Amino acid sequence: MPVQWILLIVLAIAVLGYVLGRRRALTLVDGDARRLHSRPTYYGWNVALYAAVPALLVLLVWLFAQPMIIERSIDRYIPEDAVSEGQTRGMLLNEVRKVASTLNGAVAQDVLTRPEALTLTMDDSARMDALKAAGQAVLTKPVILDAAQQYMRSTHTGSIWLSIVTLALALGLAAFAWRRTGPEFRARNVVEQVMRAILIGCSTIAIMTTVGIVLSLVFESINFFRLYPWQDFFFGTEWTPSFGGGSELGMLPLLWGTLYISFIALLFAVPVGLFAAIYMSEYASPRVRSFAKPAIEILAGIPTIVYGLFALVTVGPLLRDWISQPLGLGNSGSSVMTAGLVMGVMLIPFVSSLSDDIINSVPQSLRDGSLGLGSTHSETIRQVVLPAALPGIVGAVLLAASRAIGETMIVVLGAGAMAQISGNPFEAMTTITVKIVGQLTGDNDFASPETLVAFALGLTLFVLTLGLNVFALYIVRKYREQYE
Repeated sequence: MPVQWILLIVLAIAVLGYVLGRRRALTLVDGDARRLHSRPTYYGWNVALYAAVPALLVLLVWLFAQPMIIERSIDRYIPEDAVSEGQTRGMLLNEVRKVASTLNGAVAQDVLTRPEALTLTMDDSARMDALKAAGQAVLTKPVILDAAQQYMRSTHTGSIWLSIVTLALALGLAAFAWRRTGPEFRARNVVEQVMRAILIGCSTIAIMTTVGIVLSLVFESINFFRLYPWQDFFFGTEWTPSFGGGSELGMLPLLWGTLYISFIALLFAVPVGLFAAIYMSEYASPRVRSFAKPAIEILAGIPTIVYGLFALVTVGPLLRDWISQPLGLGNSGSSVMTAGLVMGVMLIPFVSSLSDDIINSVPQSLRDGSLGLGSTHSETIRQVVLPAALPGIVGAVLLAASRAIGETMIVVLGAGAMAQISGNPFEAMTTITVKIVGQLTGDNDFASPETLVAFALGLTLFVLTLGLNVFALYIVRKYREQYE
């Protein structure tokens, strides 16, 4: 049974349990809710939570654990001599998964018994091409056919047992919660405890996800540095990856491009966004503000690919024809300046909206006191309002900086893919995020340094962003101590 159907059935059981639990509680007291320990709604929620929460937890854990268990069993099923020269077991397992995912349905059963059936004519040409590709792998290595067959059987068996266990658990616990529903049952206490556990679980998931991301980056980066010298990675000035060998994987050109483009973006976005926030919060009339703020926030809803196309088609040629070519600084529309300016436009709402909210949250008493002492409106803004709002403004700038460092599409279309160190803003460069995507695109060997370097780049980006957070926290605490 598909996972979607299991999920819908579990939710249906929970809804039915809510109705039946509430009805049973009222029936036992002849409709007089005052005789119940808790409100009737809590009795319904008690049955619904017992039916849904454990079943969904089992479903989640099962879906996470089943692929790993099946892959381990398939890995033991494949003999050592099946791995070709220059191929790893991981690559062979990927091939088995692709064959198993391609061979499904009625056609799959025919193909599993008769590989020559792949030559049959089909109306779906794309599916036929996929089956032919799978058939070539099957015919080249018969062990792949056996492993794919075992993979499909294990997956099918696991899906059946998943359906049985999940639905039986949902029904059983719903019946248990329904049967113990009574006037003296403390349903409210149980529901609140379950909701507290759910909230704690959600917080734990968020924390563990962060820990998992960091650990995965660290472990894969360690594997990379076992294959490639860390001195050449951190201090190398050449980036020329080659899966055939002889790669130069120095990160300094990528780091320079990332910081250069982000600096230009922030140099444009922070003043414009901050001044727009000051105008909207301190000078604009309510009518102008009601129009200007939503108009600026529209920029945050534009997809980054649209910004990239805007940089490629409009801003790049404009800067090339009006500035870089006349001044002899470059002949390409793809440049650091192009990506930086367009990225700056994208970051304006991040700075302006957050800064506007922070400035509006400054107590009016500070403004009144400054004006009462004889300060002008502009002096009050500059010497009272902005310093009081500075911690929040720093947070807005930090958010914009993190957004700029992690941007990819605008850089790909606006700045090009040239990994170099140059001070000319009208030359093409690239960033860390672009190269992470490039190194992980395609069917690459995860045992090669050319692929594992993506994790080292990701770890570097994480440390860079963490450093920005620590620096911003230092500034925030410093100014908070001054005004508290």
